[in-house]
Amino acid sequence: MSAAVRFLSSLAQTLSKMGLYSPGHPSRERAVDDAYAQLQRLCEEDPTPRFSFLSSDVVFGSRTLRELRDWEWSARLATVGIQRLEFSNSVTREDFDDFLVVALARLGLGSSNAPDTMSAAARIERPTGVRFGMLSVRGSAVSTTGAHEAFSALGDAPYSLSEEIETVEWLHEEVMQGQRVEAGEADAVVRSLALAMHANQGLKIPLLQLTRYDQYTTTHSLNVSVLAMALGERLGLARNEVRAIGVSGLLHDLGKVRIPPEILQKPGRLTELEWEVMRKHPEDGARLILTNEAIPELAAVVAFEHHIMLDGGGYPHRRKPCDCHTISKIVHVCDLYDALRTNRPYRPAWASEKVLRYIEERIGTELDADAARVFVQLLRENEAIEVPFDEAAPVAR
Repeated sequence: MSAAVRFLSSLAQTLSKMGLYSPGHPSRERAVDDAYAQLQRLCEEDPTPRFSFLSSDVVFGSRTLRELRDWEWSARLATVGIQRLEFSNSVTREDFDDFLVVALARLGLGSSNAPDTMSAAARIERPTGVRFGMLSVRGSAVSTTGAHEAFSALGDAPYSLSEEIETVEWLHEEVMQGQRVEAGEADAVVRSLALAMHANQGLKIPLLQLTRYDQYTTTHSLNVSVLAMALGERLGLARNEVRAIGVSGLLHDLGKVRIPPEILQKPGRLTELEWEVMRKHPEDGARLILTNEAIPELAAVVAFEHHIMLDGGGYPHRRKPCDCHTISKIVHVCDLYDALRTNRPYRPAWASEKVLRYIEERIGTELDADAARVFVQLLRENEAIEVPFDEAAPVAR
């Protein structure tokens, strides 16, 4: 059993005992001491342990704790606003006890004793080595506040996706250096994105804004993953299918790591030879994904098909129209939207409503009707409509 699993198991046992015994009771104090000892052992391995609690999964750092699959306390903590839990390497026993008191009150397990109630209200106001809360996104862009500002005891502070961005960048760098795609990291990123989407018990679509052109492949992959999961949910797909869509969206453009930066970021029109290089990225992406059997083959299918149109156009070139996988059709729409909504070296971003109209015009010829219509409806409900401008159609690479 890993140190992380031992700590969480001890944490659950401690919360249960605290609900049975009043403050100061020896059994209660021993339970807190035991859990704090497990936390100290964990901090010896990881100075700043971080947990994410989903309805059925626990993510430690960027790794899913498979031993705690369907762990009941994961859903219980997330339901009361403790979706993220972080400890500093200087966390004290008092800090830990403060957290337990607040968690106990939220879970409705504590007694009505005044000491507990007053402690929970007062302790959250002071600096602490424990941070916890809900994942919250404001507006259409993800906040970029630092780690120390990302959490509060009340759980109402914005959460930054900086770690997810770094993980995707690392994944791309590993593949560029000849390493295989890491399934665990990709899955952990998708789980974090799913948490951000449902931070406040409703649906939000957090889209990253590009600040440098060389960030495009990373931010685009994350945005398509979020958009595809949101569309999958709206289409009524099962949770495991939505998760698979998220991974497929995250990896759909993996083949672009093989494209030289001078082509990918070229400010002008591509030559025919450069387009030949660009058109290879779906096939390259599929091959790269297939190097890891832990990644569902669906992701490779989506990587290969996401630029193929209903009428046979697009690339890789098909001699006649073909029926692509449903998930490929979903990712195709999301890929097109985010590509046209992003500033690129060769053209400015389009306004959201302009892109949605562009998508509507291609329903039934280039884009799947069900996926495109539902996507347009979803985006109009969740994003402010902007005034359209120049109608000249740019090329989405």
